[in-house]
Amino acid sequence: MNPAEPVLHRTGEGPAVLLLHPLGVDRSFWDGVLPAFDGFEVLTYDFPGHGRTPAPAEPYTIEDLADQARSLLVGAGHDRVDVVGVSLGGLVAQRMAADAPELVRRLVVVDAVAVYPQALRDMWQDRAARAPVEGLEPFLEPTLSLWFTAERVAEDGPVVDAVRRAFLAGDPHGYALACRALEQVDLTGVLDRITAPTLVVCGEDDAPPFTAAARDLGERLSDARVVWLSPARHAGVLEQPAQFRDALLGFLGEDRAEVSR
Repeated sequence: MNPAEPVLHRTGEGPAVLLLHPLGVDRSFWDGVLPAFDGFEVLTYDFPGHGRTPAPAEPYTIEDLADQARSLLVGAGHDRVDVVGVSLGGLVAQRMAADAPELVRRLVVVDAVAVYPQALRDMWQDRAARAPVEGLEPFLEPTLSLWFTAERVAEDGPVVDAVRRAFLAGDPHGYALACRALEQVDLTGVLDRITAPTLVVCGEDDAPPFTAAARDLGERLSDARVVWLSPARHAGVLEQPAQFRDALLGFLGEDRAEVSR
């Protein structure tokens, strides 16, 4: 992968937290959560082919994205950060924690698997083939139905509308490349290398592969706990922001509180 280097955005002061967004949107996914990070330096950027980061010409892997994230952090002078990732971002976060345990202080994996079941691999393969030809509109409604409860979709409030606009503004080629990376990823062989304290977060109403993955990660990772957001589906970060912020800030603040005693 040799895309244009993403721009790492930095806001606030304090311990560094890297926030990694899901497929099909960009770093603005985190806008509603950012006000909670008082006392932290928050780091965000757009994955290749998302937001303002151009898509590379060639396919890439989750390992490539993890390497890119590490390069951005090191280039910005960070040698120890908390990493929070949702779905696609959660896969990248897991790979970072496995490959660079010295860099990842605490890990937060939100609505993410370590490997997709075959049915979802087939879905990613189909979307990767169709998106450059048909654009992103055919995948909008399935995405909203996965991300939000039926009640929230029916309300069609500002949060759902923001996701809709961000998704449709995306790059079909960039989306396709990300789908190919999701189709191929399998982190099951590296989970035992993750030693960072880990918070696994999942919407209680998320699709079965994700709720099963949350339970599995909670059992397989050496120092992990699982928190459920409810009612919430795949985008519980957006659907239940207060629940997410409480769980997240409580987890990230634990050893900071111990140090200050």
